[in-house]
Amino acid sequence: MQVQLHELLEDASKRHALPGVIAYNRIDGPGSSLDLREFQQALWRLPLMPTDIQGDPAMEWTRTLPRTVGITIDAGTRIEARPFNSELIGVRSVEYGTETVGKPGQVTPTRDNWLLKILDVFGLAGVMFTLQNLRVGIQSAGLGGSATAMTGVCILANELAGRPFRESQLISLASRMEQDLGVSITGTQEQSNVVFGGVTDYVWFPWGIPGRPETANGESLRSELIPPGDYRDLEERVAIFHSGRTRLSADVNSIWRSALSTSEGYEVHMKKPMIAYEFREGLRLHNWERVLESIRIYRELRTALCPDYMDGAREILGRAEAKGGTAFPLGAGGGGGILVFCPDPDALRELRDDLRTIYREISFRIRPRGHELVNLPMNEEVAS
Repeated sequence: MQVQLHELLEDASKRHALPGVIAYNRIDGPGSSLDLREFQQALWRLPLMPTDIQGDPAMEWTRTLPRTVGITIDAGTRIEARPFNSELIGVRSVEYGTETVGKPGQVTPTRDNWLLKILDVFGLAGVMFTLQNLRVGIQSAGLGGSATAMTGVCILANELAGRPFRESQLISLASRMEQDLGVSITGTQEQSNVVFGGVTDYVWFPWGIPGRPETANGESLRSELIPPGDYRDLEERVAIFHSGRTRLSADVNSIWRSALSTSEGYEVHMKKPMIAYEFREGLRLHNWERVLESIRIYRELRTALCPDYMDGAREILGRAEAKGGTAFPLGAGGGGGILVFCPDPDALRELRDDLRTIYREISFRIRPRGHELVNLPMNEEVAS
């Protein structure tokens, strides 16, 4: 089946109502990298599950399971569907100055075609997807930018194709496509963030939730940790600065993955889920000292496995610790973005004034949703 969009989009363009999606980035923390396929599978053990698996807000029974907390912020990517040659499909990035074009049904599964292949998977034709970052010049900064773009493209393509896939399938599609085409080593946290948003705890079930066969392709058990009305409590304790240094996050992720195959490395990795649980509970209970300690310990575990993880972040860490706070390189530390956390908002304000003279601050607000649809659903039926 081919979904021909050329005429529909021509009409939408005349009405200044081109369809699109705004896909938002995330801040991670303790639990980062536990979403990678290898980590989900290597560290997962069947737990003793209560009858009501979400009846206890603390979810104590998940303490030893791989998990990640995602914090959605108002940085990200805007993706717009524009009319194109009826016999072609294309993807253009404003930020990177690239454009990839192909014929439907003939797009090869290569790294250069990583976003174009999604349009082909959904059978779209006569459309050009245009991507533009909401913040100029920061690229990803460890905020999951490539996964945000991939997931946003999946969401928009799914909408234009009549929603053939459900949410968990879109997450799996985006994650597998990005990693299998060699774009980056990725898990499912960034993709889940774009789909669901908010300040959300994700417990990973790589083979589905026991007793729920409809989740057999993999699922996450999700909990809102902080409601939108309380976002300010977290925002006044968190800042992001850019170190000015970048490297391939895949380099660090590769080292962490290889450590799974050694008894010493596996033992260190096994400690991570419990520290990630402490982070979860600190946020849920607004116990900011608990949040601080979980970030500190988790960063030390990651650094023990890969000393290069802290390259470019040590000065920011030292200045943060002098104010009673801490710092955490975002993602795998490749994008240069450094999370700074202080339990005392006044101390963070002083620290910001200090760091702004040296580093670029990436300002943000927390968002309750991972994406926003624009001019969707379209007024007219998609022709097929």
